[in-house]
Amino acid sequence: MNSTYILAHDLGTSGNKATLFDTDGSILASTQYSYATSYLQESWVEQDPEEWWKAVCVCSQEIIEKAGIVASQVNCITFSGQMMGAVPVDRKGKALRNAIIWADTRAEQEANNYVATFGMQTAYEQTGNRISPSYPAAKIKWLKIHEKDTYSATYKFLQAKDFIVGKMTGEFVTDYSDASGTGLLDITTKKWSTELLMRWEIEEGKLPDIYPSTTVIGGVTKEAATVTGLVEGTPVVLGGADGCCAALGAGVVEEGDIFNYIGSSAWISLASKAPILDPEMRTFNFVHIDEQKILPMGTMQAAGSAIHWLKEQLYADLSNDGIARLNKDASESAIGANGVLFLPYLLGERSPWWNRKTRGSFLGLAMNHTRQDMARAVLEGISMNLKLILDALLDGQKDVQSMWLFGGGANSHLWRQMLADIYNMDIRVPSNVTETTSMGAAIAGGIGIGAIRDFSVAKEWCIQEAVYEPIGKHRMAYDLLQKKFVEAYTITEKLYG
Repeated sequence: MNSTYILAHDLGTSGNKATLFDTDGSILASTQYSYATSYLQESWVEQDPEEWWKAVCVCSQEIIEKAGIVASQVNCITFSGQMMGAVPVDRKGKALRNAIIWADTRAEQEANNYVATFGMQTAYEQTGNRISPSYPAAKIKWLKIHEKDTYSATYKFLQAKDFIVGKMTGEFVTDYSDASGTGLLDITTKKWSTELLMRWEIEEGKLPDIYPSTTVIGGVTKEAATVTGLVEGTPVVLGGADGCCAALGAGVVEEGDIFNYIGSSAWISLASKAPILDPEMRTFNFVHIDEQKILPMGTMQAAGSAIHWLKEQLYADLSNDGIARLNKDASESAIGANGVLFLPYLLGERSPWWNRKTRGSFLGLAMNHTRQDMARAVLEGISMNLKLILDALLDGQKDVQSMWLFGGGANSHLWRQMLADIYNMDIRVPSNVTETTSMGAAIAGGIGIGAIRDFSVAKEWCIQEAVYEPIGKHRMAYDLLQKKFVEAYTITEKLYG
């Protein structure tokens, strides 16, 4: 019997990862290709979309060779991609400038002007998201003001995966999950909001049509086949936003399912039938890959990136063993890091504070403190900020007993137990903690071509390896530490303008 192979490309911030799956969730091969990020000014962050395309072309060729198959055995290609970017393209799909990616906040003035004129509430109620320079709405408005010629020449503003789908098929569209991260989608009607477009002064015609993530948008064109090594006509399934693909790959498909992903940034998200609108607007909402569901979530800026920052400062001489030593050191310090507290705001913060200007700090340092204490304080600081996000999401919701943990941070046994203690719930760890996003995209692709029955398959693909239960005496210690953490933020935020 012939196997069905699904090629999933995950267009991240640091590079593209291509993974070949079969319909049982088994991985046949995986490969990666890195690309550069340009930091032009303090808040200007761009990437070259043509580098994304080069990465997809190289990875597509390599994956076929690695898997030992022929291109005709690839039954579909699908994508997950970094969210909240703005890629202006002409009618032929050519990028008119570099992509302004999610990390770019140059449009702060445009966002501030919107809030000053219209307030935040209506936009939050309609889109499930705050007004922020991180979202494409403000970025597009910035382009309209500061790069008028580019704005005028733009046929469509696309996200990362949508740009690549355009390269593959010649079709310029988006899916509901990526559309929900623009700040322009009415998350209830799942249509572009006429009211918000009018307020931002953005023409709806410059936005792509929206389809379900499982839609077969077209086939690989002759031109794309030539440079990717894929077969002309191979179905291309749209796929979705990376955070939403990760949720699907984590088996978060039923109401109340919840997971924590710790990569460079970190987020907690759950599946819901409707948006969860927080009165304090600490959290936000995206559309699930299953467009009938919503993913309320909270994201913090510096999680794994804060760990790597500490590694570079204190463990650089250990090369590839730095993270392992950092974890070992942290395990040798006590809960509370012997009085050292770390605020993990090296990149400002999104949830729960939404304060771009706040900064990180070590508090309580004395001559007796060690590298071990600092290592543990960083892990605890990240964890306590995530606990604030969890509390905001579950405020008024039913009791949740367990949570899946994914991402690079899930490799740390110490961190797994720490999160169980701080969250006061079981932490479930899968056998594969790093392929979650690609799995979600692959499931969408398989459903799109009829090779996978429905989204419930995600629970079969997500295989549990271990469970970490909270330890009661640890929980009480962390309750006290959590109060100090909030107080420390409240005091230090006054230091930054």
